Order: sequence, then C-alpha cells, then structure tokens
Amino acid sequence: MLAETKFAAEPLASPALGEPYLLTPGPLTTAYSVKQAMLRDWGSWDGDFRAMTSDMRRRLLALTGDARGEFDCVPMQGSGSFCVEAMLGSFVPRDGKVLVLANGAYGLRAAQTMQYLGRAYTLIDKGDYLPPRGDEVAAALEADGAITHVIAIHCETSSGILNPVAEIAEVVYAKGRKLLVDSMSAFGAIPLDVNEIRYEAMVSSANKCIEGVPGFGFIIARKSEFEAAKGRSHSLSLDVHAQWAHMNKTGQWRYTPPTHVVAAFLEALRQHEGEGGVAGRGARYTRNRDVMVAGMRELGFETLLKDRWLSPIIVTFFNPAHANFAFDRFYDLMKDKGFIIYPGKLTAVDSFRVGCIGQMDEHVMRRVVEAAAFSLNEMGVDTAAPPAAAIAERAKLAA
Repeated sequence: MLAETKFAAEPLASPALGEPYLLTPGPLTTAYSVKQAMLRDWGSWDGDFRAMTSDMRRRLLALTGDARGEFDCVPMQGSGSFCVEAMLGSFVPRDGKVLVLANGAYGLRAAQTMQYLGRAYTLIDKGDYLPPRGDEVAAALEADGAITHVIAIHCETSSGILNPVAEIAEVVYAKGRKLLVDSMSAFGAIPLDVNEIRYEAMVSSANKCIEGVPGFGFIIARKSEFEAAKGRSHSLSLDVHAQWAHMNKTGQWRYTPPTHVVAAFLEALRQHEGEGGVAGRGARYTRNRDVMVAGMRELGFETLLKDRWLSPIIVTFFNPAHANFAFDRFYDLMKDKGFIIYPGKLTAVDSFRVGCIGQMDEHVMRRVVEAAAFSLNEMGVDTAAPPAAAIAERAKLAA
C-alpha cells in the first residue's frame, strides 16, 4: 500500500482563466501569480535583471544542500533537452566515453545526443520500465575501462519510474568514474542533496517541479567541472563553460535571455520556498499521487509499476481491456471535464499517463478520479481492468 501523507487543509485556487489542468510532466499548471510575473518587460542588460539572474542562481544552488560552495548554477536558454546536450557536450571530454542508462525515452534521447555529438558511448537499455541497478552498472564499468562518465535519468517520465540514483552513484564513484544526472522532472520535489548523493553535474528545467513556465533549463555542477569544460563544447550556443564564465564576469546571459520566463521562475521559486522547499513540494505531489492512484484502482485501473517504483511525478496506467474503451475518446472526455492527460509511451502494451505535478492538490486529484469514472460510464465501459497481457508484462518488473 502507498504511504499515508498529510491531508491538505485548504484547496489550491483553480486556474483563473478557466483552462484545463495539465496532468503532464511539464509544461504544467502554474499559479496565477507566476503568470502575472510575466506582464512586465525587463531589459536583458539592465542591472535589475542581472540581479534577478543572480538571485535565481543562488536560490537554485540552495536546493542542492551545497554548504561548502563547491557547486555553481548556470541557466541555459531552451528546453530541457538543450541543457542535457549542453551538459554532455561540455563536461564529457572529446576522448571520453559515456555509459548511458536507459529505461525509457529520455535515456534513449541521451544516447541519441551522444551520436549527434560524435562521442563514444555505450548503452544499458532496460526497456520500457525496468530500473537500471547498481550491480549492472558496476559490471559495465568493470568490463570497459574506457568509460569516463555515466548518465542516469532521475525520474523516467515514459513510465513514471523513480530510478535508484543513490545506488547508481555509489557504484559509479567506487569504480572511479563520474556521474551526470538528468533530473529534469524530479529536481525540486525529489531530494538530490550533494551531501547524500554524489554527482558532478545535473540538469533540470524551469517548467517542472519548481512550477515555472517553459523557456530555459539550468545546469548545476561542480566548479571544477565548469573550469575543465573550457574548449570542449561542440556548439557556440550550448557552451556551458562560456555561459558560466560570461555570467560570472558580467552578470549577463551571453545571448538574449527569456526575461519574462525568468521573472515567472523567481515567483515560482518564492512559492516553492514558502511551501517548504523540496520536502514540502514533494509531500504535496506524493499526496496527489496517493489519492489519485487509490481512486483509479477502485475503478479497476492498474498501474504499470508496483508501489515501490511509483514516483510522485507521473503515473502510467494500462488501458482497459473493455471493447468499448478507446484512448482518444477517453482523452477528449477527460478534456471536456477540465483535465488534459498524457498518452502512453510503452511499446509492449497500450497505456496512458496521469501527472501529479503542477499547481494541483489532492482535492483536484479526487476530481480527476471522478472525471475518469464519468468518462468510462459515457463510453459504456463498466470496468477499467487491463488485459491479461498487461499484467503479464508487469510481472516482469517484479521478477
């Protein structure tokens, strides 16, 4: 059973413009005050905006627990994938080799990025949802002395699995290698404390658990890694060292920054702090998941993952086996009721996903379950039980 979490006393405000809730892993539903922060124009070279950038970097670093001043934070224009490419292209030497740990689309995208970079890599591909484990990583590092770096996905949103990053970090450093972490959809809600989990660098994005809007990502890395990255990058725009050096010298972004997005993100960071930081945000998302999963299971839906691996970010459900169920119709009916859900990405069985992050609480998640029940009824589906093949596929995870 999922653990009980604290009951939310006061419901969060509904979207002020009446838009549907985004039950996705980002972009996500944001607070109205975050949207309002974008109504003012800012000069990208002006001292006020430089102060905003500095404040943002400081606040993000504080979330890592870096008390010794060993890390720094550099924002980069673009989507999260821009930042992953920037990290790999800047922190992996051209003669280095990366072990990519994949159990879904984002691990595979990291491998594809290495192909584009023309740099050596090897891949552990666990399929749609099985987690990479420490003993597998240790064996791969033992077998290939050329590997210099490992990249792990913190939360793989293809399935919603929370990967065992601490376990992976332990073996990576025991073998004398370096860990890079894609914490795109986890940072800000799932702890990634540098005092407890060792890594050289991590990346995340404005429009995830901090609850900002899309437009930039950020790289948090050891200062020694930023320094060593000089001259490595394959790209002018994605050169992390150049962005870091320029920002530390001038306080400015090298090229036009997403000024309105930064203003919104600062408001989101203030709200994040007011909610209790990583622990507070993670607790709300966990409660969202627990309430939603319990309700969906009562309707007959089955999760892809057992409770041990369920993240509080996004949950994958098998499509019902009922002949009347069609996902496109279910999607439209849920949208009509104010909820946008997410298609599945599994290859073996049909599925869909429901996100738990964004400006939502358990009261909203109860409405999600109610909307799902009404939608099934409108489709003439009297049970959401999945096909036997889906249960057989899930059994592989427990094996």
